Amino acid sequence: MWVPAISDRSGPRYLAIADALGEDTARGKLKPGSKLPTHRELADKLGVTVGTVTRAYAEASRRGLVSGEVGRGTFARGSAPELQPLPPAPLQSDAIDLSRNHPTPLGDGGALLRNTFQALSKRAGLGALLDYAPDVGAVEHRAAGVAWLALTGIEARPEQVIVTNGSQHGMTAILAAVCRPGDLVLTEALTYPGIKALAGLLHLRLQGLTMDGHGLRPDAFEAACRAGAPRALYTIPTIQNPTTSVMPESRRREIARIAREHGVLIVEDDVHGPLLENGPPAIACLAPDVTCYLGGTAKALAPGLRISYLLAPSNLVARLGAGVRATTWMATPLMAAVAAEWIHDGTAKQLVKRRRDEARARQKLAAVQFGTREREAHAAGNHVWLHLPEPWRSETLAEAARRRGVLVTPAQAFVVGRATAPHAVRVCLAAARDRAELQEGLTRLMQALDGPADAGLMVM
Repeated sequence: MWVPAISDRSGPRYLAIADALGEDTARGKLKPGSKLPTHRELADKLGVTVGTVTRAYAEASRRGLVSGEVGRGTFARGSAPELQPLPPAPLQSDAIDLSRNHPTPLGDGGALLRNTFQALSKRAGLGALLDYAPDVGAVEHRAAGVAWLALTGIEARPEQVIVTNGSQHGMTAILAAVCRPGDLVLTEALTYPGIKALAGLLHLRLQGLTMDGHGLRPDAFEAACRAGAPRALYTIPTIQNPTTSVMPESRRREIARIAREHGVLIVEDDVHGPLLENGPPAIACLAPDVTCYLGGTAKALAPGLRISYLLAPSNLVARLGAGVRATTWMATPLMAAVAAEWIHDGTAKQLVKRRRDEARARQKLAAVQFGTREREAHAAGNHVWLHLPEPWRSETLAEAARRRGVLVTPAQAFVVGRATAPHAVRVCLAAARDRAELQEGLTRLMQALDGPADAGLMVM
């Protein structure tokens, strides 16, 4: 059994384990395909907690050193013997980060907050915002959630809505409440990396399902249900991360039917939903009895707001409230009050329109830069899924772009299990501070893509 030497290493233990794994792989001590110890086995050998090993394996996965396979365990990935990355070059001081999928800061955010705080200061009971709130959220904040969900065509009652500190927190509350360690959770084959980190934290097994241009394929979902008794399906049907696909209504109905038939809970992450005008109905509208819907504000309003509205089947509200209580006790009342104020005074609706208009303008700018290159994008989306020509690999281009001072995310970050990553990168258009910075970042990316594909590698 592989046991890393970490006694002489400083810093957090989980990073020491990940660093040792990388070094042992590079030296050939750990061969590609080697099965690594289970979390418990390695924790016992090293005298650390299981959580430390979980974090170490998650960090190693982020670096592309390991991969996991449902029902089999964690394996060393290694790298092709003839190609090894050069030592990382220092970033340029003017590096442009197009790797983070969040909207640019609001230019008038300070003024918006000042006006909001002034309005709140005139309300009776202002001091209550510094006190504990119910785990599911205050009544008035849950009512604001109903109004927020209505923007995407969802009808709800306040008693069905739970206020959370962002959609990631909502995901944590759901899976912690309904799953047990070892349970199987299904996702798209390429998915939001946050669910991968969460599965590692909660010791859940993930299985990625085949996708096509319309998102998750129903036949793959049904086959997985018949074969593995999954507990939940996590899906992003609208402007999917990273592929940008939008699942049509007919397919959403089919997914809902299969979930009902096999007793699978659907976790619908609709963080991009408000950006889409006249989109297909949410799965929660078609199957409210088997769907937990996450209506986040991060992409449509502001990422620092950290407020999301979780719409749950009535029979799960109490359990999910307990999940909120066990993690952060409650969503922060002050931020929930800011979100509620924006929703009720019309600010939220105006910001959604601004975000949508800006997304469309940046997608047009990107379309000119990318030209005829193969890519997937949505006019109202914040990112582009850029396919790479031969002989580029996603990690190689990401490194070549980094050396030119622009950051993008390679496909491996989104792959579930040991599946082969496609040769693509995610380019986040909204992360740039303004369109001029985006133009410069895309120019650098195209310069990297037009350069030699082995510029960031050396032959051994």
